[in-house]
Amino acid sequence: MIDIKGILGPLSALKFLGKAPHTIDYPKETKKTADRYRGIHYNDVEACIGCGSCGTICENDAIDMVNVGFDPNKADTGFRPVVDYGRCCWCALCVDVCPSGSLSLTKDYVYVDDDPKKFLYVPGLQELGKVNIDSTDDLKELAKIEKENRPKLKEGERSWYQKDRTEGLLEFNRVPMKELPGSTRIKSFAEVVLGYTEEEAFMESIRCLGCGLCISACPDRMHIPDYIQAITERDYNSSANIIYENNPLPEMCGKVCTRQCETACVYHNRGDAVAIRWLKRFTTEQFDDFRTIINAEVKPLNGKKVGIIGAGPAGLTVGYYLRLRGYDVTIYEALSKAGGMTMAGIPKYRFPLDSLDKQISYMEEMGVRIHYNTRVGKDIMFDEIMDTYDAVFIGIGFHDPYDLGLKGEKEAKSGVISAVELLRRVNFGEKVDVGKKVAVIGGGNVAIDGARVSKRLGNVDVTILYRRRVQDMPADWEEIEGAEDEGVHIVPQAIPEEIMLDKNGKVTGIKYVMAEMVDDGKGGRPRPKKIEGSEKILPIDTLVGAIGQQADYSFLPDEYLFKTQDDEKSGSKKGIDTFWGRILVHGYNETTMKKVFSGGDMVNRTADAISAIADGLNAVKGIDLFLQGGKETKVNHSVTESDLDKNKLLDKHYKMKHENGKLVSVKLDLSGNIVTESVKIAKDPDELKKDVEKKEVNKSTDKANSKDKTMSYPTKNTNGETKKEEKKSKSKKKSKKKKKKK
Repeated sequence: MIDIKGILGPLSALKFLGKAPHTIDYPKETKKTADRYRGIHYNDVEACIGCGSCGTICENDAIDMVNVGFDPNKADTGFRPVVDYGRCCWCALCVDVCPSGSLSLTKDYVYVDDDPKKFLYVPGLQELGKVNIDSTDDLKELAKIEKENRPKLKEGERSWYQKDRTEGLLEFNRVPMKELPGSTRIKSFAEVVLGYTEEEAFMESIRCLGCGLCISACPDRMHIPDYIQAITERDYNSSANIIYENNPLPEMCGKVCTRQCETACVYHNRGDAVAIRWLKRFTTEQFDDFRTIINAEVKPLNGKKVGIIGAGPAGLTVGYYLRLRGYDVTIYEALSKAGGMTMAGIPKYRFPLDSLDKQISYMEEMGVRIHYNTRVGKDIMFDEIMDTYDAVFIGIGFHDPYDLGLKGEKEAKSGVISAVELLRRVNFGEKVDVGKKVAVIGGGNVAIDGARVSKRLGNVDVTILYRRRVQDMPADWEEIEGAEDEGVHIVPQAIPEEIMLDKNGKVTGIKYVMAEMVDDGKGGRPRPKKIEGSEKILPIDTLVGAIGQQADYSFLPDEYLFKTQDDEKSGSKKGIDTFWGRILVHGYNETTMKKVFSGGDMVNRTADAISAIADGLNAVKGIDLFLQGGKETKVNHSVTESDLDKNKLLDKHYKMKHENGKLVSVKLDLSGNIVTESVKIAKDPDELKKDVEKKEVNKSTDKANSKDKTMSYPTKNTNGETKKEEKKSKSKKKSKKKKKKK
C-alpha cells in the first residue's frame, strides 16, 4: 500500500519558503526583546545606598551585599549587591523592592561561558566576565573604576525599572500626622501635633525595611529598626524597653528631636522617610508611668559618687545610666525644673511640660537626686563639688543669648528681649506683654519658636527678619511651614541695621535694608549683600533677638578656665580648655581637667537634644571606666519580659551566609551598628594556615608589650569593643550558630 501522506508530507514545508526564519545567526544578528523582558541586572552604583533590601527579599539567596571600596556615610553603607546567576530566577522582586530605584533588569538575554565564577558579578561596576571576584582586593579594585569607564545603560535598554514607578511593593508616602489648624492653635498653647492612632502607627511602621541606615545617622545610635519592628508586632512594652536601652528621654525626642535619622532613610530620595520620630512618640505615649514597664536593673550603690552640673538632656542621661551602674548621683540645677533648654526653651505647644515631668519623675524614682534652684558658683562652689565627688560632669548648655549688636540696642529701656528669655518666662507661667507688633531677628528654630509664642500672646502681628533666603534658614522646614500657617510673616534677605527708639528709650521700630545674594566664589552658600537705597522701617512694639546663645562659665574659678587660641594646642593640665566658647573634650568626653567630663551644646556644634544624649552616654562609659580602673560595669537593660527575638530582627536587616566560596553579606552587630568589615571570602587552606601563624606571632608580641605599658582604658577593636568584650561577642555568635544548626 502506497503511503501517499508520507510522500506528500515533506512538500508541505514549501509554505515557509517566503517567511522570515525564527532563528538568527548569533552573535552577528540580534533579536529585539519585549519591552518588559527580564534580563541581566544593572545597578546605578551612584544612586545605590547599599541598604540590602534586594538581598533580603531574594528567595533564592542570589544576592549578597559586598564591600567594593566605596566610603560609607550616614546615608550609604558603602556596600553594593553582587548577583549569583547560578541561583537567580529573574523574578525582579529585587527591583520592585529597591527603595532608591538604582536597580533594574536589562534586555540582555544571552551569555555563555565555561567558567562558573564569571556568573557571579557586581552589576554597575563589572561587566560579565571582565573581572573575577575571588578576593576582597578584587572587589575593592572595582570602586576605583573611573565613572566614565563604568558600564552604562540607556533608558531604552532597561526592561524592568522602578525609578519612575511608585506603585508595587513599597509605600513611598508616610502616614500623615494630624495637627490642629493654624487658626485654632494660635489661641492657646495646646499641643499642635495630635499623634498617631494605633492603626496609623502600625501602617507607618510596616513601611520600614529594617536596613539600619538610620542608625548610622542617629548621634545616639538608637536601635531604630528594632523598636519599629516591635510596633509592627504591637508589642509596645518591648518597643519602649529597646528605646530606653540608650535614650532616657524618649518622649522628648519623640516630640522635638531634629530626626537626623530620617535624612538617611532609604525612602528619603524618592518619597517620604519613615516617620521615625512620630513612631517613637507613639510608643512612649502608650504608658502613663515608665516604672511599670522598663526592665532596667539598678545596681546597688558601689561607694562612688558623681556630681553633675546641669539637668539638661546630657546631665540627665549621665545621671540615669550611672545610677543603673550603682553610682550615687547628684545633679545641681539652677532652675526650678529639670530639662535644660528642652524645658526652658521649647514652647509648650511643641513639648508639654507634663510630658517632661513624666520622664524626670521616673529618673528620680530610680534614685537620681536633683537639687533644684541651686546655682553652682553661688549656692554651692565648684571647688566643693570637686572635693565631694569622685567624678564631675558639666552639662550647663547654652542659656546666655548673644547681643544683636545693633545701633540703639544698649540705649533701649524697654521693648528688646531675647527669644531665650521670652520662651523661659512664658514656660514658667509669667505674663509677658509684647504689644501688638513684634519683629524677630534670626532664622533658626529658636527664632521660629519666639515668633510662634509671640503670636499666642494675643492679637499680635509677628514678622521674622532673616538676612538670607528662606531655603537657607537653619530651622526645621516643618517649623517654618507651621509659623506661616499661623500667620507669621517671613521677610527674607532683610539685614537689620538700627533699633528705632522714642525719647523714653521705648522701641518704636526696626530699620533694615534688603539684600541680594552673591556667590562667595568658594562653592559655599551665597552671602547677602546690601542693596543701596533699599532701607525700610518696620513699626514694632517689641524686638525679639534670636541669633544664637553661649555658655555662662562664671561658675568656674578663673584658674580653672583656659581659652585655647587658633595657634595653640589644647592640653592644659591644670584646668578646662575651651575653644570658641566650647569646652574641649577627648576620648569619652573627658575634659583637660582630671576627673571632669562634659557634654551637650557646650561641647558639640550640633546643638540638639539627641546629640547631648549621645554625649551623655559617651561620658557614662568614660566615668565608669575611670572610676573602676579601666573595667566597665555591666548593666542588664534588655527586654526581659518579651518574646521579641532580636536575632530575627538582625536577620531581617541583613541576611548572613557562611557557605564555602560564598560572599558573606553586610550585617549588624547586636547593638544595631553596621559592621563595616563584614565581607569574607573563603580562602585556600594554605592561606588560612598562614593567617593562623600570623595571629599566634601577634599574640605573643602583644603579651610582651602589654607588660611594659600601663593604660587608663582598655584597648578597643574597630567595632569599639574591648578585647574581653570581643571574646564574649564571638562566643555568643558561636553559641547562636550551634543553636541554629540544632
